[in-house]
Amino acid sequence: MTAAPSAAAGPSPPSPAAFEPSPGAAPMPRMIAAQAATETRRLLRNGEQLLLTLIIPLLLLSAFSLEPLVNFGTASRVDFLTPGIIALAVLSTAFTSQAIATGFERRYGVLKRLGATPLSRGGLIAAKTVTVIAVELLQAAVIAAAGAGLGWRPDATPLAIVAVPLLVLAGTAAFSGFALLMAGTLRAEATLAGANLVYLVLLGIGGMVFPLDRFPAAARPVLAVLPPGALSTGLRDVLAHAGGFPWGDLAILAAWAIAGITLAARTFRWE
Repeated sequence: MTAAPSAAAGPSPPSPAAFEPSPGAAPMPRMIAAQAATETRRLLRNGEQLLLTLIIPLLLLSAFSLEPLVNFGTASRVDFLTPGIIALAVLSTAFTSQAIATGFERRYGVLKRLGATPLSRGGLIAAKTVTVIAVELLQAAVIAAAGAGLGWRPDATPLAIVAVPLLVLAGTAAFSGFALLMAGTLRAEATLAGANLVYLVLLGIGGMVFPLDRFPAAARPVLAVLPPGALSTGLRDVLAHAGGFPWGDLAILAAWAIAGITLAARTFRWE
């Protein structure tokens, strides 16, 4: 006679089906957030990028606010400079930093490999956009705090609360489009040199630190329609002068954004 099974033998082992792998990609928003967090940490840990995106704008704000190095007319130095330095921060992050980083990622095959992951190329672009916006928010908070410490008192009207984010987003789109255009068509070394050169030139003629009315009269209309001139002028009008809605400056930035993004989309090479 066969003995009955003992209760002490324990439960039966699980079936092999319980150990079958179930591969699958994470939801796209989670992948974008993870990639954006990685890129943000990498940017903030890079001393050269931190110097470009935060230290130089703060040094310029402090130096030109505390010392009469430039004649700003009747305007307070810090009231003129702080909106311009915020525009400079957008330029440094959305254009210079992004162009250099993307150029070297393209050279070393990082973009090609990331584009083949479940994140996809569209997800990678979204992650880079989130990274730029996150860094710009940090820059704006630090620069605004430094400006307030130096005596800046912006006109925080409802108009400014609406206009400032629109101007910054349009400026970010314009600078990012041309950053990707440069990084996607030139070699990494050429992108490094070109992005830094453009940064220095626009720092001098973009109306962010030096008033546009100090330039020759024939050059002022041209400088005013460049992205840095439009962004700094628009921010200054709504934050320092409580002017009307900057429709003209916003339209200029939107036109540059459309042109830059369209050209980048047509010419960008991932490897």
